Amino acid sequence: MSLRLTLAAALLAGSALAAQAETFRWANDGDVNSMDPYARQETFLLSFNANIYEPLVRRNAQMQVEPALAERWENVSPTVWRFHLRRNARFSDGTPFTADDVLFSAERARGPGSNIQGVLAAVKEVRRVDDFTVDFETSVPDPILLQEITNWGMMSRAWANQHNAQRPADITSREENFATRNAMGTGPFLLSSREPDRRTVLVPNPAWWDTPRHNVTRAELNVISNDATRVAALLSGELDFVYTVPPQDVERIRRSPGVSILQGPELRTIYLGMDQMRPQLLKSDVTGRNPFQDVRVRRAMLLAIDVNAIQRTVMRGQSRPTNLLYGPGVNGFLEADDVRPAVNVAEGRRLLTEAGFPNGFGVTMDCPNDRYVNDEATCTAITAMLARVGIRVTLNAQTRARYFAEINGPRYNTSFYMLGWTPSTGDAHNALYNLAATRGGARGVFNSAGYSNPQFDALVDRIAVETNEAQRQRLISEASKVLRDDVAFIPLHQQQIVWAVRQGWTVVQTADNYFQLRFVRHGQ
Repeated sequence: MSLRLTLAAALLAGSALAAQAETFRWANDGDVNSMDPYARQETFLLSFNANIYEPLVRRNAQMQVEPALAERWENVSPTVWRFHLRRNARFSDGTPFTADDVLFSAERARGPGSNIQGVLAAVKEVRRVDDFTVDFETSVPDPILLQEITNWGMMSRAWANQHNAQRPADITSREENFATRNAMGTGPFLLSSREPDRRTVLVPNPAWWDTPRHNVTRAELNVISNDATRVAALLSGELDFVYTVPPQDVERIRRSPGVSILQGPELRTIYLGMDQMRPQLLKSDVTGRNPFQDVRVRRAMLLAIDVNAIQRTVMRGQSRPTNLLYGPGVNGFLEADDVRPAVNVAEGRRLLTEAGFPNGFGVTMDCPNDRYVNDEATCTAITAMLARVGIRVTLNAQTRARYFAEINGPRYNTSFYMLGWTPSTGDAHNALYNLAATRGGARGVFNSAGYSNPQFDALVDRIAVETNEAQRQRLISEASKVLRDDVAFIPLHQQQIVWAVRQGWTVVQTADNYFQLRFVRHGQ
């Protein structure tokens, strides 16, 4: 698997400043929404909370798996992974990290309110061997278990019990508990202050078990939703780093003194989903039937959407059009599988008429306005494109907190939506299993469309256990063909990661769009 790493080093601002570690001021267009690392399977939330909560194994700056809270591991049988825990790791309140915390974290991650159940989907049981040894037994041999758990942070059993946070609050229902606004982990940083939708401050954890590579003394995340305000703050020196750079401002920032653009391909795929489960859509003017259950309607939509035009006009060239749920850099991707029919409005109209909708129909489209690059603008463009075949779209663009609460389980309160997904394992199975497999337990949790195909499910099950690389690739290609033939979803593009950093700071950009403060340095 080839993953692109961009290491951007800014120029030195002088030897005196190079010797100092300063407050690192950075901004995003939206907030983290929760300090609970199990609250949502969303890159920005997981990435931010990874500064506080650590996994058993983590990814380094080259995206390779390396030890974290587990010093080493081995397979004691084809279905049992044994992890030997780090004996010098402590939570920031001073309590030792032990096997009991792993068992508690596993129970909590798989329990009510958790949005990360899929990371342990293959795990049948987690057993305590002794204080610093745990066994993970999988239902079948799982060759990518390590990759699956790199984003699963360990929590303290004692801390959660003390503060009545034994299970995650269900943020889809806007619940809160102590872990929503507070945090306590083993990681390189501590939560200093939390002002939701405004500012969150982290400071270094002096008791961290690892040797710090960073020299940050205070990290301030500022939520600045307005693009122009965010860019102006960077150019004026009020910010040191911007995580979400508007495509229309990239060249302006690139030409400005004292700042640099960091740009590279992202593993995330942006796509559209359509409710194919309900007999009647929740948000449509069609009664008595669900138009999205007819493949001719879904194909008409595919033929109407011009992803190349979106790339040119909305994304300003900063995307790669696709017809797959995963892209380059993900294990299992083949260029030959990524085929998309040409735009054909006339054929789209014909298909809608054939399906019984000669005058089209109306439907509401749920879209975030602060989550993906130019997300609302992309949805607006799609609205105009679908109108050409007679589908009248009412756009419902919302902040990420409201949006995810609407479209994600257990409610799945959507008829038509945009979503983005980064396979956390770097493997195609992750996207196929989470986004398109039939909903049930840990599988298909993010299949808000309710798509279900037994043939596809059988292929996904085989991909999970196949160890022969050539045969596994054939299964991945076959499963993706099933999705394309069904027009189960309408993929749009893989977006580019575009960050901006002030002179004097060094940050590491990886293709999963994780921003890790442990790699941030000022000066040399």
